[in-house]
Amino acid sequence: MNLNDIRDNAGSTKNRKRVGRGIGSGTGKTAGRGVKGQKSRSGVSLLGFEGGQMPLYRRLPKRGFNNIFAKTFAVFNISDLQKAVDDKKLDAKKVINEAVLREKGMLKGRYDGIRILARGEVKAKLNIEAAGASKAAVAAIEKAGGKITIAEVKVIDLKAKSDNS
Repeated sequence: MNLNDIRDNAGSTKNRKRVGRGIGSGTGKTAGRGVKGQKSRSGVSLLGFEGGQMPLYRRLPKRGFNNIFAKTFAVFNISDLQKAVDDKKLDAKKVINEAVLREKGMLKGRYDGIRILARGEVKAKLNIEAAGASKAAVAAIEKAGGKITIAEVKVIDLKAKSDNS
């Protein structure tokens, strides 16, 4: 068997129907679309139309909203950082921040900073720079002899901008 001998099974593919090619073809003139009306014309989209019945997307209640000013933080537990130190991924003597975590492959994607949470235990003296941390995480890190610095997150004051204009 050669590559040039390979064929599809008989009847597995059909030729495309060429419509609008004269009345003798059987699908000429209106090209199988019927006569007149919205659906006979091009550019029609009736998605969601249910024949006059209230469409599903209008029957369901609206809930919530999408806050365009919301910040997304990458979450790290102190156990994750301790495990990385134990596995020699992170150096406990150096500062641990977002840039270092990205460099070591522990953080991927777009985030507005990192947030430290208190699940697990920490034994190493860590020096951490983060956008946020829970009180329990700060207490655990300081108990182990480490230090955590919380960076200021810029807050946009919309009222101040509108008052000046």
